Amino acid sequence: MIDSPTGELTLQTVTFPADTNAAGDIFGGWVLSQMDIAAGTTAAIRAKGRVATVAINAMRFHAPVLTGDLFTVYTHIKRIGTTSITIGVEAWVRRLATAEHLRVTEADFVFVAIESSGVKRPVPEE
Repeated sequence: MIDSPTGELTLQTVTFPADTNAAGDIFGGWVLSQMDIAAGTTAAIRAKGRVATVAINAMRFHAPVLTGDLFTVYTHIKRIGTTSITIGVEAWVRRLATAEHLRVTEADFVFVAIESSGVKRPVPEE
């Protein structure tokens, strides 16, 4: 298993009981939402404007996220196409009670650069 995150720290928050599922773990949809926010931020900065999520590839959950965990998302650009950007995303937690640091999920998020009207546009050169 990877011992340290890949990419840049993009988002960090503490989990709360309101975000739990019936089993008492943090709801997978909440985790996915946080990852999408982080990946979208990275994509929008690189695209120099508005982007839309068009796909989430190979999402894998490795461990549950618990109430009170410090939830951290790391992102890195994996690919830039004509209008699309693929962002590698890893979510990690630090268990505050034990200081254990572990990767809980990962996925590739694909975004398309769009105009304010919603029409695709090219990703600008760097």
